[in-house]
Amino acid sequence: MTLIVPLLAACTKKEEVVPPGQERILRIGFQSDFANDIMIRQQYIDAFEMANPNVRIELVPIINHVEQRFEQYDPKKKAPDVKVAWNKLVEGANAVDVVITDTNGFRQLAADGKLAKLDERIVQDKFDTSDIVPVVYDAIKELGDGNVYGLAPTFSSSAILYNKKLFQDAGVEFPKDGMTWDEVFTLAARVSKGEGADRKYGFSFNTYGSNYHTIKNAYINPLQLQVFDSKAEKMLVNSDKWLQVWDNMSKLFKNKIVPGQEIWNSDNAQINEGPFAYDLFMSGRLAMTVSDLNYINSETIPAMQNPSKIKNFKPFEWDVVTIPFHAEAPQVTGLVHLKDIFAINAKATNAGDAWDFVRYVNGDNWAKVRSRSSGYDMVTRKSHLKPATGENFNIGAFFSGKFIMPAEQKLSDLYKNKQDLYHVNNLGDEKFLEVIAGKKSTQSALSEWETKGNEMLQKIKNGVPIMDEGKYGVEGPGH
Repeated sequence: MTLIVPLLAACTKKEEVVPPGQERILRIGFQSDFANDIMIRQQYIDAFEMANPNVRIELVPIINHVEQRFEQYDPKKKAPDVKVAWNKLVEGANAVDVVITDTNGFRQLAADGKLAKLDERIVQDKFDTSDIVPVVYDAIKELGDGNVYGLAPTFSSSAILYNKKLFQDAGVEFPKDGMTWDEVFTLAARVSKGEGADRKYGFSFNTYGSNYHTIKNAYINPLQLQVFDSKAEKMLVNSDKWLQVWDNMSKLFKNKIVPGQEIWNSDNAQINEGPFAYDLFMSGRLAMTVSDLNYINSETIPAMQNPSKIKNFKPFEWDVVTIPFHAEAPQVTGLVHLKDIFAINAKATNAGDAWDFVRYVNGDNWAKVRSRSSGYDMVTRKSHLKPATGENFNIGAFFSGKFIMPAEQKLSDLYKNKQDLYHVNNLGDEKFLEVIAGKKSTQSALSEWETKGNEMLQKIKNGVPIMDEGKYGVEGPGH
């Protein structure tokens, strides 16, 4: 009700009560592995239907995950083809009018000509896009090859959260917006000091220690490095660029600038009790970390406001700056994600109500109310992105930079059709662990990944099932 009531005053139209069965039908297709129609209705639909009693919304999932729960497992059965499922929903006499999809689905539907361009409607209706976070609006255009085929009401991103006290104690200047990764790592080296349990680390890709998955998301993806070619026939990891990236990372672990597995050794483990015993940032052992806004709102701010109630906790001053970028990829970040993108079927039979709905969900009033209860996701309208009451930090750091779709994500259809390809990636995770543990040189590890990976790709091409040959899966050091 907190979401619905304020919106009614802003968007209620004076409509006569429509007898049941005589409403205009608006069909919405949605894609999600986690959300169901109840969640979709609570977030986006209930208030719209109450304000528009002449419109009745029907929700249609592209894949019924509820039914799949009760199906008997069949290892030979392929996962549902999302592209095929979407094509069925946007074609035919009973096609959906609106689609709610992720970046992969949106990009594919736009490229296939399945979505209506919204550019003219935006201009004609004077729909305000100037308040939309630039990195989000630019992402929409990039995914639509320069055109606006949809709008995203929420997004997620990360920034660099830093402990001011550790920088002051080390006599080092604070980080700032717009730094490169090399500049951040240099700063991290200067603030790192101490031994054993007293060690203060300069940087981590998450608050509990860096794993390879978080390194890929933040550091490797903006470089658009590929594990294998677009046909999954040849490994591409034994290259100068991959060598440089792994060398850079391994040096950070070797020099204990970034925390590795040693933080959990008995002689180096966090000895403090309490809720932050294993949180390196909140326990004061970490100068900088990659963080989303949810961590700040749910962990950092409440702790700083209630230090006397937390055993062995010492509050400190903190702030955030933008995610670093590579010099060869200025401002590009791999940590901006759009979950739900709303678009209109190019063949929609109820295009008018479809646009009213898309405009409403992406409008100012919806964002104003949703911003009060945002968790992991943030609303895409800048005017409603503000620090929590009483706080003053650089929240703008969360919506800067340039969006990029990682090279690996562009091959999502390939992964879905050949799921054993994930095992090839997992093998790389294991090899990386061997490098930072000092068991192998970077060159030999990449060479082994290339050789073994090519063997696995050949098996996959020939339809031969392979077991997971990556020991650690997507996990990694410090996890």
